[in-house]
Amino acid sequence: MEAKIAFYGAAQGVTGSSFLLQIRDHKILIDCGLFQGQESEKNQLPFPCKLQDIQYLIFTHAHIDHCGRYPCLVNQGFRGKVIATKPTFQIAKIMLLDAAKVMKEHYKTLYKKSLRRGLEPPPPPLYDEYDVLESFKYFSVELAYHTPYIINKEIKITFMDAGHILGSAFVEIIDLKKNKKILFSGDLGNKNKPIVRDYELPPEDADYVLIETTYADRNHKTFEESKLELLQVIKETCRKGGNVLIPTFALERAQEILFVLREFYEKGELPHCYIFLDSPLAIRATKIFKDNPEFFDEETYQIFQKKDPFNLPNLFLTEDVEESKAINQVKSSAIIIAGNGTLSGGRILHHLKNNLWRPECSLVFVGFQPKGTLGRKIVDGAEKIHLFGEEINVRSKVYTINGFSSHAGQKELWEWISSIKDPEKIFLIHGEQEKMEIFKNLLSERYPSEKIYIPKLNEEVILY
Repeated sequence: MEAKIAFYGAAQGVTGSSFLLQIRDHKILIDCGLFQGQESEKNQLPFPCKLQDIQYLIFTHAHIDHCGRYPCLVNQGFRGKVIATKPTFQIAKIMLLDAAKVMKEHYKTLYKKSLRRGLEPPPPPLYDEYDVLESFKYFSVELAYHTPYIINKEIKITFMDAGHILGSAFVEIIDLKKNKKILFSGDLGNKNKPIVRDYELPPEDADYVLIETTYADRNHKTFEESKLELLQVIKETCRKGGNVLIPTFALERAQEILFVLREFYEKGELPHCYIFLDSPLAIRATKIFKDNPEFFDEETYQIFQKKDPFNLPNLFLTEDVEESKAINQVKSSAIIIAGNGTLSGGRILHHLKNNLWRPECSLVFVGFQPKGTLGRKIVDGAEKIHLFGEEINVRSKVYTINGFSSHAGQKELWEWISSIKDPEKIFLIHGEQEKMEIFKNLLSERYPSEKIYIPKLNEEVILY
């Protein structure tokens, strides 16, 4: 046995991405994400290998389902080197600190409920802010796209642009002794969107490929169609005297929404309204975007030379809690962009409480809603939800505009992988089981079906 891979997350599920590649005595972990939604209890389980034996950890990008368990690794003995792009390191720092803060607040709430009900206290947070700061010690290797990193003259690691979020990468790992090429897609991006470049195509001679399948069962609307749909929702909601709620991820999605709203304003299409970016994390992430214009696509880079592409009149950045509460005094013509994107926490919940029961308001989802989240319940048609001990009627109009997704749709996934001529094995990861089966059937039109495999959680597979 020369090489094997273990699937420690995002195996027949969408969260918790983590894959351990062992090539002889070299152990390389690719991503270490938090499990979310229905899978969140898995975060409490011990990591299924000796962490002190892992020499390298690669972050494909800084979404929390790809980097959020990392401080746990350091707590439990990881002392290796972390490899990522410059924006990924910058964004991971704010994402992990925010995750620690959210865990602490969530624990306090659950602890109080347990005391009142006479139940066992909940498990403590996975880590705190001190643990996060300590983990930054191992942020060691800042790697640019197409710049090889060589390990002991045996293994070559190269990043290529995944087009997903700022600084996102897919990873090519070459075993120089055996001349074997292994690809980890990370998350691949949706094409023809602003801010980031489209994904690059992978090398055609890859031997082993792990490809994400988040949206492998469908194609997105085009970004232009989705922009038009969002504009129509805003116009109609303002006409009816309501507010538009956009639960959004602080990273990428929030910046895209601001970018698009600025375009609407400059074209004279946006009705008179107030726009609130009610997310301290999104505000910090936007600053990191402005610090890395070399990662923008050509259009956004040219705009950035002349002005701030994420700013427009009537935009209010609300970092303070009291400022956030004051938004609830605005009863009409407000666009409220707040985290988090799946309604599993954050300031958006307070805005839901004040607006979801109002038929003149609109709730717009612009991102994937994993099973087990409040967002998924509403998308699936829930008529009532529970928030802060109250039952809230879902009477506002609910929209899902999936062209804003930062994930590739089926067409893009097919384009990316079909550029690989004759892989020895294709592993389908980071997707729900039924979507993987659909994509497997599609891939079987091009590749022998025995080469396409859907691994189970914690399964180990010998490559060669």
